[in-house]
Amino acid sequence: MSAIVQARELSRWYGIVMGLNNVSFEIEPGLTGLVGPNGAGKSTLIQIITGQLQPSSGDLTVFDERPWNNPRLLKRIGYCPEGEAIPKDLRPLDWLKGLGLMSGISEDDVGGRCEQILDRVGLPREHWSKRMTQYSKGMKQRVKLAQGLLHGPDLLVLDEPMNGLDPMGRQEVTNMLKQLVEQGVSILISSHILAELESLCQSILVLNWGRVLASGSQKEIRSDLKNWSEELTIQCDAPEKLARHFFDAGVLLGFDLDAQESLLHIRVKNATEFYQRFTGLLLGSDVTVHSIRSQSRSLRNIYDKVTT
Repeated sequence: MSAIVQARELSRWYGIVMGLNNVSFEIEPGLTGLVGPNGAGKSTLIQIITGQLQPSSGDLTVFDERPWNNPRLLKRIGYCPEGEAIPKDLRPLDWLKGLGLMSGISEDDVGGRCEQILDRVGLPREHWSKRMTQYSKGMKQRVKLAQGLLHGPDLLVLDEPMNGLDPMGRQEVTNMLKQLVEQGVSILISSHILAELESLCQSILVLNWGRVLASGSQKEIRSDLKNWSEELTIQCDAPEKLARHFFDAGVLLGFDLDAQESLLHIRVKNATEFYQRFTGLLLGSDVTVHSIRSQSRSLRNIYDKVTT
C-alpha cells in the first residue's frame, strides 16, 4: 500500500525558532503513533498535515495532495485537537449539527448522523440535553472525537485523545480506533501515554528537536538501532550458576541476582544472537528455566534510547 502522508525535506520556522528541521518520512495506512517530548515538533507537524500551517520549505502531501488551502483534501481529514474549543452554552447535538452542515451534510441527514456519532464515541444519551459547560473533561473529549469523525474522514488526526478519560473510557476509545482501522480509516495519534500507543499502533514516528529520530514498526526501529541491548529477567532454579555460565559464554553486558525470588536479570550484547543461541546455552548449563521475559521491548524503552 502506498503512503498516505509523505514529507520531503520539510521545515517550518517561527522567526528564528525551528519547529521542524528538514525532515523526510512516510506514514503508511493504519494506525501510527506520534511521540516525542514537549517542543519536539509534534504540534507543528499535526498543524501542517491538517492544513493549518504552510511549510517554510520542503513538501508534505496527504493522499498525494498538499493540505494547505485545499478544501477538497481537508474534507478527507478529521481532527481532534488537544485543546478545547467548544462554544459555551451549546448542547452537543447543536454543536455537531452546525459543524455537519458546514461540512456538507444535508439537513435531512445531519441529525441522525450526529446521534450515530455520539453513540459511537460512547457519550451517554442522558447527557445529550446538558450544556457542554457542565461536562467533565472526559465527556468533552468524547464530543471532540465525535467532531473529528462526523464527516467520515479517511485520515483521523488525534492530539492527546485519551486526556481526561478514565481507564474504562480509554479502553472504549481504543476499541473504537481499532474498529475504524479495520474499516479502512487511517489514524495518526499523538499521545504521552506510551503504554497505550504500544498496544495500539502498528508504526511509530519519533520526533525530537524538530527532527525525525526513528520511524517504522517497533521491531524495525529496534533492529535499526546500533548497539541495541536486551534486558531480560529469567526465573530459574540456579540463577547464580546460570549467570556464571552466560558470562563464560561471552554474551552478557551485565547482570543482577535476586536469589530470594530465584531471578536473574541480565543485559545481553546482541539480542538477536542471544535468542539464536539461547537453547544451546541452556543445554550446556544444567539449569532449569521456569520463565523468561523481556524488559527492553517496550515503547518506553525505544523512546528512551532514541531521545537520549
